[in-house]
Amino acid sequence: MDAAIKSIRPSKPTDKQVESRPAELDPAEFLAAAVRADQPRPARAEAEAAVKTLLAYIGENTQREGLLDTPRRVVEAFDELYQGYHQCPAEVLDRTFGETAGYDDFVLVRDIEFTSQCEHHMMPFYGKAHIAYTPVERVVGLSKLARLTDIFARRLQTQEHLTAQIAAAIDEILKPRGVAVLIEAEHTCMSVRGVAKHGASTFTSRYTGMFRDNPAEQARFLSMVRGVTR
Repeated sequence: MDAAIKSIRPSKPTDKQVESRPAELDPAEFLAAAVRADQPRPARAEAEAAVKTLLAYIGENTQREGLLDTPRRVVEAFDELYQGYHQCPAEVLDRTFGETAGYDDFVLVRDIEFTSQCEHHMMPFYGKAHIAYTPVERVVGLSKLARLTDIFARRLQTQEHLTAQIAAAIDEILKPRGVAVLIEAEHTCMSVRGVAKHGASTFTSRYTGMFRDNPAEQARFLSMVRGVTR
């Protein structure tokens, strides 16, 4: 994961460029944990029984030695893979720092590796996220952007929704001049099953504020993601 902070530019964005717009997602999708403490959930034994049923469905002998402990292991893996349902995105971004010496350009963290699960087939998709935002007086710790990505990635997702959630959370919580998110990923539901096209990459992006309204800022963001500095 590379972090890059560009030098201060001589002029600040115009008022037109920093004009904000209402969030396009329901705040419940990106401000709080997805599972409430009072939300009913099946017991662990029920979850393990469901795994055993699926093993029997594919034709396996659930009583053979190699599968006796598989239901427990699968449920434990689910606890790890989907831990994002129990984590709060707003809490990750709640601590900021004000010692920026008047810094007014964007901050970019690129090559944030992630793995998520497709909500259509429950198969992995994985890749890298590149996130930039232009702060207003205060900045957030660089690692927090990576943690935010993991919270949303550790849920059943589509890549489009994942991209939108990351951008919306940063936009709503930090209230920067703009946010840019670019995600590139390979989907095993496309490379391993179905059309089985290995190596195909999917790109999604989301821009808010100055990145949405200023094509030059989008271009500068994309050039830095590709490793070209100006």
